[in-house]
Amino acid sequence: MPWSMMFSWNSVLDFVRVAVEFLLIAFVIYKILYYLRGTRAVNVLAGLVVGGLMLYLIADFLEFTVVRWLLDGFMSLMAFTIIVIFQPELRRAFAQLGSYMFFRRNRKKETIHELVAAVNSMASRRCGAIIAIERRIGMRAIVDDAVKLDCKLSNLLIQSIFYPNSPLHDGAVIIRNERIVAARAILPLSREVNLSRTMGTRHRAALGITEETDAVVVVVSEETGDISIACRGAIMRGLSGNSLENELNKLLLSNDEAADTLTDILGNLDEPEGKVNFHGDEEPIQSSQHPEDK
Repeated sequence: MPWSMMFSWNSVLDFVRVAVEFLLIAFVIYKILYYLRGTRAVNVLAGLVVGGLMLYLIADFLEFTVVRWLLDGFMSLMAFTIIVIFQPELRRAFAQLGSYMFFRRNRKKETIHELVAAVNSMASRRCGAIIAIERRIGMRAIVDDAVKLDCKLSNLLIQSIFYPNSPLHDGAVIIRNERIVAARAILPLSREVNLSRTMGTRHRAALGITEETDAVVVVVSEETGDISIACRGAIMRGLSGNSLENELNKLLLSNDEAADTLTDILGNLDEPEGKVNFHGDEEPIQSSQHPEDK
């Protein structure tokens, strides 16, 4: 191989290595700043960086030898200073990292438990609700048109969102990675012509979004208090709290991407067209309203 070609390949490899290293450092810095956003620690970090930079520029401009020597010594101790100042944030970050790596399944179970508790409470009070849980196929377009949130899912939070006097109770709640990312979201109605004309708009909206994505949608009927679950264009109605939790565990905790078939969701279907399995009373449709209105 000619020396010129070897030199060219070495130059390309060096460039790729430097580019990857630069992107890795930039990614780490971005993640650190993103994690510290909205905390007191980010203000402390900004003060340290700005104050140190200004002191160094002044000392360099005015040739303050002692001040520069002190700043150089302080920079060598910066690692220990960061550990002391950001100790709470570092502890929380490592705790979350360990939780993500080893206890993700337990977190999903906890989320399902909180969701089922909220649904049971709303069903007993006949408080209408529709909750879409995002999986592999994203719902970014719907989230962008909704009221964006970023909060941990909890029983009381779900109930407060769908409380009748709440400004966010109209529309659906979108859940992504065990967090509520949007409320007051408008879901598309199902275009299936063979559905019962007495099926309500919440249930049609649940079927509509599951026909376009692989989301799992939980619905509470405002008319009857019935609990329903929809996935892959099929819906099961009249569920109890235990049945709902079992279905969510099968759909959200399974590692098999092909496990969420109609058979897994509905079992033995009673309807010949295989689209909907009805249990309990049906909610009347009001076509003039939005998908999540009663």
